Amino acid sequence: MGNETLDDAAVYRLDDERALVQTVDFFTPIVDDPYLFGRIAAANALSDVYAMGGRPLTALALVGFPVSKLPLDVLRSIMAGGADVLREAGCALVGGHTIDDPEPKFGLAVTGMVAPDRFLSNAGARPGDVLVLTKPIGTGLISTALKRDGCPPDAEEAAVRVMTALNRAASEAALAVGVDACTDVTGFGLLGHLYEMVTASGVAAEVSAEAVPLLPHVEDLARRGFIAGGTRANQQYLRDKLAFGPRVDGFLRLVLVDAMTSGGLLLAVRPERTQGLLTALRERGVEEARVIGRIVAEAPVPITVT
Repeated sequence: MGNETLDDAAVYRLDDERALVQTVDFFTPIVDDPYLFGRIAAANALSDVYAMGGRPLTALALVGFPVSKLPLDVLRSIMAGGADVLREAGCALVGGHTIDDPEPKFGLAVTGMVAPDRFLSNAGARPGDVLVLTKPIGTGLISTALKRDGCPPDAEEAAVRVMTALNRAASEAALAVGVDACTDVTGFGLLGHLYEMVTASGVAAEVSAEAVPLLPHVEDLARRGFIAGGTRANQQYLRDKLAFGPRVDGFLRLVLVDAMTSGGLLLAVRPERTQGLLTALRERGVEEARVIGRIVAEAPVPITVT
């Protein structure tokens, strides 16, 4: 699996039983606490491996740090946060590279393992499939509000909880039950990643806006103008690819394309397996998973939101 489907990671076959999953992700701080930043960045980088149904094995750290402006204790805290998440994932930190950079940056290049005949992809969705989302959305709005000192404390707490939670359990549930397609929800937003899925699969989708789980206060934060540049770019890119029902207001439309960090998995599953998937997710502690829509054969536009 290469670039042709815009999947979350590359899959490279080693032999009939083993394939490597490889990905890389890094970014600038989205929270003030350096330890939490390290945790979020690590969970976000690992997510692409989980979205392919893989098991992370090793990681290389990518670090940019202003050595003349910030104390090294800040870098130690960032690295400690990342290391703790890697330890939770059973993934070994085996090295990395650091450069002197005016703005801090942290992330990981991750290598995982998957069976060549069992990996997940965004390209397998079929008409009739049910769409299941495993985490609430809105972390981009909350992160932007944090940067501008406008975020309610409970929204920050909820967003950090979501962004530091590994998608391992959701990936394991998807593999155990059997799903047709999978992607994680990050920078292109919920509808952006769904658009990649339906395009790769040659289908269309219908989404119920009221069914999509939201983090606290995100609609209000959208109304107050805490919109990331990436969210505006998503909205512009998707403008001719979406159809919204009249009751889906403009602020909710922004939330649905929110440029997120370390979001959940978006799964397309056969209707008869949906309850089994929800049960498997909840048995593994993924309590906020929700059915948000369905896959259809064709439509005037790739995604319809009611």
